[in-house]
Amino acid sequence: MVNKKWAVKRLTVNLTSTEAQKLEEYCAKTGRPATDVIRELLRSLEVQNAEVCEKPPYSEVSELARLQK
Repeated sequence: MVNKKWAVKRLTVNLTSTEAQKLEEYCAKTGRPATDVIRELLRSLEVQNAEVCEKPPYSEVSELARLQK
């Protein structure tokens, strides 16, 4: 039986070797699985009005990654 709270949509993400290494090191350091880390980063993103976006794409993710160090 599938728990409806965890209806899953599988997503493939292409990472550079540097990004993958950073994620692996962070997960090893914190003991958390990559899925949880990525899910937390996604939940922390603020959705802005699609018509006006002053920040370049991915700037929020880059900033979060920088703050995670």
